[in-house]
Amino acid sequence: MTNQNVVAPESTINLAISVAVANSSIFSTAAQKPPVTPGGYISISRKNFLKNLEINGGARINAWVESMRASSPTHHKSTPSLLEDQTSWMDQHPSALDMFEQIIDASKGKQIVMFLDYDGTLSPIVEDPDRAFMSKKMRTTVRKLARCFPTAIVSGRCRDKVYKFVRLAELYYAGSHGMDIRGPVKGGSKYKKGSEAVLCQPASEFLPMIDEVYKQLLEKTKSTPGAKVENNKFCLSVHFRCVEEKKWNELAQQVKSVIKEYPKLRLTQGRKVLEIRPTIKWDKGKALEFLLESLGFANCSDVFPVYIGDDKTDEDAFKILRERGQGFGILVSKYPKDTNASYSLQEPNEVMDFLQRLVEWKRVSFGGEARVSCKY
Repeated sequence: MTNQNVVAPESTINLAISVAVANSSIFSTAAQKPPVTPGGYISISRKNFLKNLEINGGARINAWVESMRASSPTHHKSTPSLLEDQTSWMDQHPSALDMFEQIIDASKGKQIVMFLDYDGTLSPIVEDPDRAFMSKKMRTTVRKLARCFPTAIVSGRCRDKVYKFVRLAELYYAGSHGMDIRGPVKGGSKYKKGSEAVLCQPASEFLPMIDEVYKQLLEKTKSTPGAKVENNKFCLSVHFRCVEEKKWNELAQQVKSVIKEYPKLRLTQGRKVLEIRPTIKWDKGKALEFLLESLGFANCSDVFPVYIGDDKTDEDAFKILRERGQGFGILVSKYPKDTNASYSLQEPNEVMDFLQRLVEWKRVSFGGEARVSCKY
């Protein structure tokens, strides 16, 4: 398993600093606690940190806004150079649908385990995050998928919220970018031995701070039309999809004015969203590793994890799969992006087609019965 030492990972806007946080009990009695090994941190005095923010404030905000633009690609018209870039990128990250047979060949003799992001993967990206509903057809497909393979939803959303969207009790759910993980509540899991529920909440001590910052952000951003602050329990999301671009700088200033008082929190970005998270070394990649261990696949050579996601935060999971040399990642995107994923799909409808083909392959090949090849 991975370490849980509290550090400040490098963020895209270089706002977070590393801090020491006292070790505490972060798992419930039923939780599986990964081993902790010694690790270091960089200590920076609060005075120097705030002074640095003031001196470099303008440059940091400009870089922040540019990063916001970069994370929100506009729909350009086709040009020869862009088409060439698209073709070159697709050569490196071919369609998972076109390469389905090759993917199946690579998985033969191994246990497939499925990891799925939610927004932009199982549901379309919408202006109102509270209305990011998955279709009935997608829900049916994911239900059938879970009957064939161990399946987890890994989302930046609050675990309870994403569960209300998906409404499938037989899945594993990892909310708040993997900081809130729970296994099937009813009937347990046929893939895991033992009766204990899988539970992992490595950022519990940050809950009061997250609630405090949430209230401040609500107050600070209410003057920016279209801004929406979402409380995802162990992290916060500031959505700017409905904010005019000329107001992005103002929104960045507002968020900065709050975050600079909380060096134990860090900022990352997604698709038209700013994510505020604790500075613990935990992300979707760590959640993937935790779930594989919980299912008994931590040291298996015959496991084949597949992770499908569309955002920067999913890159942590793609990277883990590359480092493990097992399975692969699939990036959901219509545009070329730097990614550790091996394959691509363009939109949720293609994701559904891919999952349906997996289910059909399993039905034809194994009669629909789950096959766990790893002995544990």
